[in-house]
Amino acid sequence: MPSNSANASRHAAVRRDGAERRLVIFAFPGVTLLDVSGPAQVFAELSEIELPGPGYALSYVSRQGGLVPTDVGLMIDTAPLSAMNPTEVDTLLIPGGPGIWKLRQDEIAMQWIGEVLIDARRIASVCLGAFALAWVGALEGKRAATHWRYCPRLQDSFPNVKVEPDAIFVQDGRVWSSAGVSAGIDLALAMIEEDFGHTIALDVARRLVVFLKRPGGQSQFSTVLAAQASDVEGRFSSLHAWIIENIASDLRVENLAARAGMTPRTFARTYVNRTGMTPAQGVEALRVETARLLLESRQVESVVEVAKRAGFGDDERMRRAFLRHLGVSPTEYRRRFSG
Repeated sequence: MPSNSANASRHAAVRRDGAERRLVIFAFPGVTLLDVSGPAQVFAELSEIELPGPGYALSYVSRQGGLVPTDVGLMIDTAPLSAMNPTEVDTLLIPGGPGIWKLRQDEIAMQWIGEVLIDARRIASVCLGAFALAWVGALEGKRAATHWRYCPRLQDSFPNVKVEPDAIFVQDGRVWSSAGVSAGIDLALAMIEEDFGHTIALDVARRLVVFLKRPGGQSQFSTVLAAQASDVEGRFSSLHAWIIENIASDLRVENLAARAGMTPRTFARTYVNRTGMTPAQGVEALRVETARLLLESRQVESVVEVAKRAGFGDDERMRRAFLRHLGVSPTEYRRRFSG
């Protein structure tokens, strides 16, 4: 990571008329490296682009400053909290990592984060960083996202937070939160889009060779992986593979049951127990997955043709399915992924 963030002169710049916005990433021992480096690389890329207004002044801070070890052993050079006036922070980003639980015991760090919350234009988290936001009360009564494995824990610990387990990132007013690791990149791109517009965010995404930008409501992992994770014994793995290969065929429950060697009633009951979805929901989800890939690859230009190839029959049926699963229409999904 860049070491010049520890330079005191870098921290002197604050957001005034015509000045850069101070964007601060808070580091702690055991922070997840990608939670820091992913968003940081997105924000840093703006320095190579001509912007319509002031950009970001990016800083890395930690409780005591100096080198902070990440979860993979690499070090991040940081400035101490004492070098950063909480009132000078425009956007604070708190990453996650296994060290987050010890951070709660650090009264000085928690107090500093709480002070930043008072005046900051934005405060955000990546992955387990959502717990830090919750500890200082930033998520009270708000929607939030975190890594899918920790969604139940966040919800149980903070009943007044509306945890959205499938969301990649969530914006609720000035509080932003995102799911695990790479979702921080999506969150950073969304912030750039909010500040500088879609064209600038698209330019950054292209430079980094990433998609712009996954909708915040998109599932954290694919439907296929979700079904496989639920079906721990892999009983329907071959069936799912067959469905994908025959996605445009007649996939009524009777045909699926015959393929699985069960009666329709037994198949429907067993499928729900194994995957958490009805057969019809499973088929629809796999069709959405297929349509997503077709839209992203642009192998098929016509949305109507995509709907036919994915087995929806018509584009209106596909549109309704996309809104249910992804929160955006197929046309909007393609626009965000291809610009």
